[in-house]
Amino acid sequence: MAAEDDFAEMLSGLQEGEPHTLEQLTPVVYAELHRIARRVWGQQQPGNTLQPTVLIHEAYLKMVRQKDRTFQSRTHFFAVASRAMRQVLVNHAEARVAEKRGGRNGAVSLDEAHTAALQEENDVLRLHEALDRLADFDPRKARVVEMRYFGGLSIEETAEALAVSAITVTRDWMAARAWLARELGAGYVG
Repeated sequence: MAAEDDFAEMLSGLQEGEPHTLEQLTPVVYAELHRIARRVWGQQQPGNTLQPTVLIHEAYLKMVRQKDRTFQSRTHFFAVASRAMRQVLVNHAEARVAEKRGGRNGAVSLDEAHTAALQEENDVLRLHEALDRLADFDPRKARVVEMRYFGGLSIEETAEALAVSAITVTRDWMAARAWLARELGAGYVG
């Protein structure tokens, strides 16, 4: 990973629309995004069809296509990446559930492989919906889960992105995980 100053300079260039900045930034962040995507992918059920590389590319494209590409720091960039990865996973899950329920190809037989894949997609959607409910009454805790679970950010990185202490993030993480376990069943968010 490039030094924080170099990274900040590239982000600034990206925001100002400097030519070739995106090409310089991409290899710098690719390895870190790939690590995060592999972690997120590893938390999914077996049979997940959205591979880490595809997740990275879709999330990265979503980020760079934003009209407001204001990133204050490396940590903020990866916090935004965690939200983009969540959106990509949810969009993929919604499309798969619709397809499996007969959306594109008519009726689908419900053998074990289809049932497991449908459950995986439903799990992503259930987590997404639960995070939205959590955000309704405690947005910071929902962001902590999003950054830690979908973005792979550490406690310290999450604290920096949210401008709170690491102790606060630790408490929020524990409380949010307990709330999600009650909502979704034990062992849901690791």
